Amino acid sequence: MDCMVFHMKTTLNIDDTVMQRLREEAARRGTTMSALVEAGIRRILARPTLSQAQPDNLPQLPTWRSGGLQVDIANREELYRVMEEE
Repeated sequence: MDCMVFHMKTTLNIDDTVMQRLREEAARRGTTMSALVEAGIRRILARPTLSQAQPDNLPQLPTWRSGGLQVDIANREELYRVMEEE
């Protein structure tokens, strides 16, 4: 079976400092900037998205200390009274 590989030439806007680091890293590794960019994109695309992640792998949600309850929100009259005060 013949496998044909197509390459598309495209233009990307990349920050100058990132481009400089990309040039340096490509030279250090003895490869091209294109090869590094493609490898990085492939790595990102291979990573499961948050919606595909298993519930056990989800990050812990942040918590805050609110100072406690000021009013029972089920008590409409008390809720309105507190809202009027502020």
